[in-house]
Amino acid sequence: MEVRNSANPADVKRYDTEALRSEFLIRGLFVPDVIPLVYSHVDRMITGSACPVSKRLELEGGRELGVDFFLQRREMAVINIGDPGTVVADGTPHRLNRYEALYIGMGTAGVSFEPEAGSCPKFYLLSCPAHCPYPTTLITREMAVKQALGSGKECNERVINKYVHPDVVKSCQLSMGMTELAGGSVWNTMPTHTHERRMEVYMYFNLPEDGVVFHFMGQPSELRHIVVRSGEAVISPSWSIHSGVGSTNYSFVWGMAGENQTFSDMDGVPMSLLR
Repeated sequence: MEVRNSANPADVKRYDTEALRSEFLIRGLFVPDVIPLVYSHVDRMITGSACPVSKRLELEGGRELGVDFFLQRREMAVINIGDPGTVVADGTPHRLNRYEALYIGMGTAGVSFEPEAGSCPKFYLLSCPAHCPYPTTLITREMAVKQALGSGKECNERVINKYVHPDVVKSCQLSMGMTELAGGSVWNTMPTHTHERRMEVYMYFNLPEDGVVFHFMGQPSELRHIVVRSGEAVISPSWSIHSGVGSTNYSFVWGMAGENQTFSDMDGVPMSLLR
């Protein structure tokens, strides 16, 4: 498990390209038969993946967590962006089709990811601290709360699918969903915002091999960008905007943790303040 410390915005404005990427970009996800994990001290969010191809993958708590098992004091959401696959939580199998998710509550002692002949599931994982157990729940794409935003004229037409959300499933602080951009639209989260009360992680996917997203971050008056490719994620501290423009349309999974789960609790940034 890789550990990342929190970054001060006064320091970040002096970072060069490599320092920005090292601090905020998460690469190396979706590697077959391993579970790469990144522990961020920004709201203690853990981001990772599991792609079981030839063997069962067991989620284990390491020294970084100081607990007996991974979800002893945490909750987790899993979304599958690949072929159908199975997640086993405390002995109960849950088969996830593409774009289905599983919320796994605090106290679940055993979590594993099962291989399936001829299938290559891509499980994306988000986990944060929790204070009480809620039931493990399978969330289908149809169950997700949908919100259409943007327009073709503004190049930001998109549908937000809210999976781990108070209107769908109970969780302690974790929220997670998937945003899909329409053909011809390339901008996400523009006009942009921050939310001082929550951090967020974006994981971009459904890009061609030579496609990229220019992900904008930083304080509104000190913007920076990170070039992101399909299957890579970006950590966004609460003080940072998080917006992107792609070389084509794409999708991304967003996950948040912090003081509340109010999706609309955002601090909008006027375009005139961006620098």
